[in-house]
Amino acid sequence: MDLAKKNEINALLGFYQPLLTDKQQEYLQDYCGDDYSIIEIAEAHGVSRQAVSDNLNRGVELLEHYEGALHLWADYQVRSAVENELVAYVQVHNSDDYPLRELVRRLVDLEGNE
Repeated sequence: MDLAKKNEINALLGFYQPLLTDKQQEYLQDYCGDDYSIIEIAEAHGVSRQAVSDNLNRGVELLEHYEGALHLWADYQVRSAVENELVAYVQVHNSDDYPLRELVRRLVDLEGNE
């Protein structure tokens, strides 16, 4: 799995992790988040490489299925882009309007952006 795919899986985990089994969560975190190899994960958990591989594949499949059905990550990306545009617009056109800047800051904070 390449770095871009691992980053995507990490993002999807942020939205759908509780919907996976404990093993899928652990193995995906180890593999994508902590960059462990399948062999390292298998040794650490005392299971076969095949068990790790099966859990990783099933976990990725489920994450992609949930995103395909719910679009939480895609929607978050769109909202984040709009928020960034709004922040930039307010900074350029209304930089001295403190109440507006504060409302925008609160909106962005609700979403979890900085």
